[in-house]
Amino acid sequence: MTNRIPLTLKINGEEKTFLAAPEINLLRLLRDNYYWDVKCGCEEGECGTCTVLLDGVAVKSCLTLAHNCAGHEIWTNKGLGYNDEITAKLQAAFVECGSIQCGFCTPGMIVAAKHYLQQGGKADRQAIRKAISGNLCRCTGYKKIIDAIYKVAAELEGGGR
Repeated sequence: MTNRIPLTLKINGEEKTFLAAPEINLLRLLRDNYYWDVKCGCEEGECGTCTVLLDGVAVKSCLTLAHNCAGHEIWTNKGLGYNDEITAKLQAAFVECGSIQCGFCTPGMIVAAKHYLQQGGKADRQAIRKAISGNLCRCTGYKKIIDAIYKVAAELEGGGR
């Protein structure tokens, strides 16, 4: 077994220190420490279920070494939902539009949508499709997910930002 090294991260606004093997990815570190809203899908960077914000940028935690995140800020869907107005609107819109289905892709989709909107994303269905293109949903044709993101984008464009 590899020696574990101290690692300090700011997760959902709270500084945490872990003992972690140098080769552990961020996904495994988060899930092993009860951040179950970060889903484990393909572990190859293809599905996007493990998407988190790292210093405000959407990243796939399965492809990110945890130790490369030392001293950085990580937000998961759950953490954002408690502290971020855009994420709270997205979460409500996903429920309202019936976008959740089985719920497995939902956290990653919401984090990707949050990143799109915080970067000034507009109520443009094609741009929204592109923004979530790294996230797979196995239940729907994406229409309800795009509808939810579009709804929030339109609301923000109308003065809700």
